[in-house]
Amino acid sequence: MKVAEKAGSSPDNLNCMDTCTMHKNTDETGLRVYGHGKPVRLFVAGLHGDEWKDTTELLLKIEPPEKGTLAVIPLVNRGEYISTLDPAYYQGMGISILKAVEALDPEVYIELHSYSGENLEKLAGRDRLERIGVPAYSVLKAGVLLGSVSPWIRRKYFPKEALCLSFEVQKGNPLSREFVASMVEVLKETESRDEFVEFLRKEFPEQARKAIEDYRHFYGEI
Repeated sequence: MKVAEKAGSSPDNLNCMDTCTMHKNTDETGLRVYGHGKPVRLFVAGLHGDEWKDTTELLLKIEPPEKGTLAVIPLVNRGEYISTLDPAYYQGMGISILKAVEALDPEVYIELHSYSGENLEKLAGRDRLERIGVPAYSVLKAGVLLGSVSPWIRRKYFPKEALCLSFEVQKGNPLSREFVASMVEVLKETESRDEFVEFLRKEFPEQARKAIEDYRHFYGEI
């Protein structure tokens, strides 16, 4: 397979409609691109604080998709914790995410986060919308939470047809990491938002219903 770019190079120079190589090196912070053509998917992990300890390895082990392009940033930043709900995050420590989004124009965008068990209610409690202005996460399985990404990046950088999801892995829970790994495998082959919504409705009907209702309430029609 022809090498298009080295992992860790700037995504500004990438043309992901060309053939891109699968990268197997130790640079966990760089952008890696697998496959070629559409649909384009972008997965990111290790967005802030020590979340990388539970999420980065999931993207380091990923294999290329059977169709289309998969771009991953296994470790965005292992520094201080700044919430992705703060617009300053993506303009500062998360700038590599915006550069990748602008260069790749992905139809599917996935963030992998992690949380401590004692913070479950803060993330999945019914009053989260009233408390901090965004819908509560849905609990899927093995402590894994599913929600939307920050409204700031969702509204500013993606059309409504895009699939933009945030998964929260429970820290120190091997079963949680294992389940998210299985979801990542599904998502790396997903070709559209509607395709994944149908998968969610089949496998997790109650969570799908809540997620769709929350999305419509917060963003408007799907």
